[in-house]
Amino acid sequence: MALGSLDVSGILSGAQQAPSPNFDERPAGATVTLLVVHNISLPPGEFGGEGIVGLFTNTLDFGAHPYYESLRGLKVSAHFLIRRDGALVQFVACSKRAWHAGESNWRGRQRCNDFSIGVELEGVDDRTYAAPQYERLAELAAVLRRRYPLIDMVGHADIASGRKSDPGPAFDWGHTRTLFSRFARQ
Repeated sequence: MALGSLDVSGILSGAQQAPSPNFDERPAGATVTLLVVHNISLPPGEFGGEGIVGLFTNTLDFGAHPYYESLRGLKVSAHFLIRRDGALVQFVACSKRAWHAGESNWRGRQRCNDFSIGVELEGVDDRTYAAPQYERLAELAAVLRRRYPLIDMVGHADIASGRKSDPGPAFDWGHTRTLFSRFARQ
């Protein structure tokens, strides 16, 4: 299914909505210029469950897996999640600041959450991402670029060097950029 457009608040038609309470207002005058690519899997290394949605919506069942107890009290979110099959979930309106980057810096600017959109890919650093994920990410980036003056698309590792490693060496940046160029021309 092709993605639609963003409404005035930054809600994307064509994305499943799973509203997260983990967001706040962007600083006055902040302009979205950065797209940050992350990865996540819950439980670690497993795909397809509801753990990610539970984490981002503060409804995670901490008893469902032993690892989940280590996440208790964590308040995180991203704007979007792209599942292995390309399904897209939106947690936070693009006009709001999702809590995805943490302590971060890009080109001398601190607090990347202030001026970025965070996209989580269901995956891990060292396992090949699925073709539908690349397609959906490129399509999403093209839709976002029509609304926001996106300058850069980077990985979490690029803005939190030494602290984060995602999306990892398995992520194919060249393929992503090729697909993005195709979608951007449409």
